[in-house]
Amino acid sequence: MINEELPVVVIGAGPVGLAAAAHLHERKLPYLVLEAGARAGAAVSQWGHIRLFSPWRYNIDTAARRLLDAAGWAAPDPERLPTGAELVGEYLEPLAKLPDLADRIRYGARVVALGRAGIDRVRTAGREQAPFVVRLADGTEISASAVLDSSGTWDTPNVLGANGLPAHGESQAAHLTSAALPDVLGADRADHAGRHTVVVGAGHSAANTLLALAELAEQEPGTRITWVTRGSTIDRAVGGGDADALPGRGELGTGLRLLVDSGRVELVTGFGLHAVRTGDDAGVELVATDGRTLAADRIVSATGFRPDHRIADELRLDLDPALGCTRVLAPLIDPNEHSCGTVRPHGVDELTQPEPGYYPVGMKSYGRAPTFLLATGYEQVRSIAAALAGDWTAARDVQLDLPETGVCSVTLTNDRVDDDSQSAAAQSGGCCG
Repeated sequence: MINEELPVVVIGAGPVGLAAAAHLHERKLPYLVLEAGARAGAAVSQWGHIRLFSPWRYNIDTAARRLLDAAGWAAPDPERLPTGAELVGEYLEPLAKLPDLADRIRYGARVVALGRAGIDRVRTAGREQAPFVVRLADGTEISASAVLDSSGTWDTPNVLGANGLPAHGESQAAHLTSAALPDVLGADRADHAGRHTVVVGAGHSAANTLLALAELAEQEPGTRITWVTRGSTIDRAVGGGDADALPGRGELGTGLRLLVDSGRVELVTGFGLHAVRTGDDAGVELVATDGRTLAADRIVSATGFRPDHRIADELRLDLDPALGCTRVLAPLIDPNEHSCGTVRPHGVDELTQPEPGYYPVGMKSYGRAPTFLLATGYEQVRSIAAALAGDWTAARDVQLDLPETGVCSVTLTNDRVDDDSQSAAAQSGGCCG
């Protein structure tokens, strides 16, 4: 049980953060959702033009559904594939506007630091009883009984460099580099039409961008596409095809394979990026670790994301040294060991940190692992809400029904992962089943 005089603070009003709010509401626990953006699902809105490969039935939390149904919500077709914009407009915004939740959500509230009242990270005595201090960018401080950090990883993308460090010259080429999932058929069309774009990465975000660029090339003469991967195969991006339990995901891989086989996309494998050079002209030159070079007009960085734990520097965390996720969770999701197999149901026990009452959840809980699914995050917060309410039977009765990919999505070679890190699409749906 927690101090019910103070709210549970949920960081982020995305899908998992609002699911946490719904479960905390059902448990009659006080809570406050702090969202840095101006609306619910602000991060999702940035890739609103992308269609998810998981249908609605995998993207709606159970407690959220109960609240929406009670308010007369018109539920979408459970088998339809929503875009990011539809996920926000048809689900997250109606949920956030419910009277039961609306007055517990604060927008424009960016969390910059977490601590304990009167206690730094070194002190142990009285630590568990001390309220959390949640500091906002404007200097406001909020006391909390517990913190669920569902802030995600969208704002901390991986770098282009093959060794995890920025490629030499990467920052100087920022004006010619698009972040993951650019809207190449809409707002970002002029950046790519009639130009040569290199897409770096081997996840679902790279696949989505390549397919969109291929459509653009049909409309705009002179548009060229090169796909650069660090690994030697594209199996992870192509996925299970017809064997995939999610047809949308299978079609994504099938379409990608056709682009490569037809020559509409030039594939360059084994290209570990070492440097990016910009010259007097408008283009860039990519330099591989083996000395190969590739000239282009623009780069799309689809190399995935990593968690940022700096706001929790004064809390006691036990993070896996490789993934940056909760240490107990790491063996269940480690891409060095797991590909498209099963993700064991997990909840409060696997997400508990040495800092009592602090839980990274959602995409952030997976660290650098690329296999997160919304359904996973929904079960995480259901379990944690039950634990905070003292219902440990429900908290530990974790259930997870995930769709199979049909094939492995990473290639394991010499005990290492041969991939290009996480995909941006993992913000809403990963590949494991």
